[in-house]
Amino acid sequence: MDMIVDTSIFLGKFLYYFLESFAYKIIPKRKKNVAGEIVLITGAGRGLGRLLAIHFASLGATLVLWDINQEGSMETCRLAKEKGAMKVFVYTCDCSNRQEVYRVADQVRKEVGDVTILINNAGVVTGQLLLNIPDHMVERSFLVNAISHFWTYKAFLPAMIKANHGHLVCISSAAGLVGISRLSDYSASKFAAFGFAESLFLELSMLKKSDVKTTIICPYFIKTGMFEGCKTKRPFLLPLLEKEYVAKTIVNAILEEQVYVPIPKFLSFTLILKQIISPKMMIVVSEYLGVDTCMDSFKNREQANELD
Repeated sequence: MDMIVDTSIFLGKFLYYFLESFAYKIIPKRKKNVAGEIVLITGAGRGLGRLLAIHFASLGATLVLWDINQEGSMETCRLAKEKGAMKVFVYTCDCSNRQEVYRVADQVRKEVGDVTILINNAGVVTGQLLLNIPDHMVERSFLVNAISHFWTYKAFLPAMIKANHGHLVCISSAAGLVGISRLSDYSASKFAAFGFAESLFLELSMLKKSDVKTTIICPYFIKTGMFEGCKTKRPFLLPLLEKEYVAKTIVNAILEEQVYVPIPKFLSFTLILKQIISPKMMIVVSEYLGVDTCMDSFKNREQANELD
């Protein structure tokens, strides 16, 4: 009897949320107001992090900028203020260092307040064949791209849960959905970031903290310099993404409280395809799309401590 009741409830909820999802495809969600929200962005000193800061500045948010490069963060601060930001706080922080993350997080709470929107954007890439990657860079890839998310969540999530208000944003990657040649460490760390964010999404649902939102961003290669030299064989399907377009898409996803955000949307199709075709067929698809050779002309940045 319990099984019949449970199944009926399940089918009812499933149908309701299916229709709700379908409706949102036609009628976009109402965008939330982020004026006055405290937005912390890691890797804010350049690239995508800088653009996200500028967009949130124009929306009236209080900005907290974290980066290992103070000079870059100060330039982001200047640009954000030009866009109307009234309050911008800059902190130098190496997100791969747990003690430093906790120390700077305490400083932010004392000087700014409780962070309400956390954007884990900092990332590093080596772009080499596995056997050519120095061990310390494998470790750094995981520390920055994935493990740092544990520290920032543990630092700022308790206040969000207490207030039942907040937003956690994970900048993962298309390489966090499908493995890519010459990106073994990067891809593995982005898979980890995706899985961590998704697990927290489910944990928060279980805790009935429905107003602490989660957004997981999975973009293809962005023209930020981080993937300089990368090429795409089929730009009409998998284009190299303009950073301004990606920033606008991310901000819109946050305002609409979307959970899964592949960029471009074609990535959703490849993810489904991956589950239903054979491995050899997947290799053929990879060769057709040029995923197997897209990193061949990659130009690795000299400074290992540069974060985007």
